[in-house]
Amino acid sequence: MIIDLRSDTLTKPTAGMREAMFSAPVGDDVFGEDPTVNALEEKLAKLFGMEAGLFCPSGTMTNQIAIRLHTRIQTEVICHKYSHIYLYEGGGIMANSLASVKLLDGDLGKITAEQIGASINPDDVHAPETTMVSLENTMNKGGGSIYTLNEIKPIHALCREKGLKLHLDGARLFNALVETGESPTDWGAHFDTISICLSKGLGCPVGSVLLGSKASIKRARKVRKVFGGGMRQAGFLAAAGIYALDNQVNRLKEDHARARKLGEMLLGSNFVSEVLPVATNIVIARLAGISPEDFMAKLAAQDIKSVKFGPDLVRFVTHYDFGDGALEEFGKRISRL
Repeated sequence: MIIDLRSDTLTKPTAGMREAMFSAPVGDDVFGEDPTVNALEEKLAKLFGMEAGLFCPSGTMTNQIAIRLHTRIQTEVICHKYSHIYLYEGGGIMANSLASVKLLDGDLGKITAEQIGASINPDDVHAPETTMVSLENTMNKGGGSIYTLNEIKPIHALCREKGLKLHLDGARLFNALVETGESPTDWGAHFDTISICLSKGLGCPVGSVLLGSKASIKRARKVRKVFGGGMRQAGFLAAAGIYALDNQVNRLKEDHARARKLGEMLLGSNFVSEVLPVATNIVIARLAGISPEDFMAKLAAQDIKSVKFGPDLVRFVTHYDFGDGALEEFGKRISRL
C-alpha cells in the first residue's frame, strides 16, 4: 500500500459524489444557464451571507480574479511572505494585475492589524498605493494554522478605516471552521471577497468558488472569461461541490485527529527534531541530521510520499483517503527508519 500524504488534493470522488456528478442537470455556464453551477454558487453565497458567487476551475484563479478586482496598475497588495498568492501562483500578482506586493513576517504564517497598519504606504509619489490586504485560512506554510474571528475583526476594522479591500484565500477555510465552531456567515461579514476551494479536504475533483458582492462577481465573471476560465456544462463538476458541502464538511475533524497522531509518530523518529503545532490536517516536520531529500528517499523506500517544505522541513497532509488503517501502517513504517 502506498501512503500518499503529499496533499489533500489527491482524494478521489466517493461513490456518492460520482453519482451526484453523473446525474446533475447541466447547461451552458458562460450563458449563465447551468442550473447546477448556479445552485452551487447560490448555496455557498447564502452559507457565508454574501451576495453572489462564481465557480472557477481552481483556487489560483479565484485568488487572482480577486486581486484583479481589488488592485490597479501601480498599486500594492499586503500579505504574509508565505502566502499562497505570492509563493505558489506563478507570479500572478504581477503578471495578471501589474501590482506590487508587500510581504510581512508573522507567527505561523499569520499577520496582525498592527503589522498591516505599519505597512500601508503613505500618499507619496515614490510608493505604490496600498489597496488590498490578503489573508489565508488555514495557513498552508504555517502548518495549517488557524485565524480566529477575534484576530480578523481588528484587521477588518483597519481595512474599513483605511479604505482597503480585504480578501480571504479560504482554500481550507472549512478545516478552520470545523475546529473553531465559528459561523461561515460571520466570516463572510468581514471580507470583500472569499475564495473557497472544493478540491482539497472536501474531496472534489475540480473547482473553487469566489464569493463577493453582486457588483464584484459581475466584474469577476468578465475577468474569469479573459483568464480562460469560462466553462460550459460545468454542472458535472459543480455537483461534486454541492455533494461535498452536504456530506463531507464535518468529517474534516477526522483528518485533523489523524494529523495530530501522525505528528506524534513523527516525533518518535530520530530524524525529526520538531513538529510544528498541528491545528488542522497539515503536519510539518523539522529535520535534524538529514536533508529533506534524503529523508524523503527513506520514506519513499517505505512507500510513503511527502513534500519538501523548506531547507529542513517536510510536509504531510491528511485527507479522507488516509484512514485509520493507513495511519497505523504509517506508524509501523516510520519506526523502521
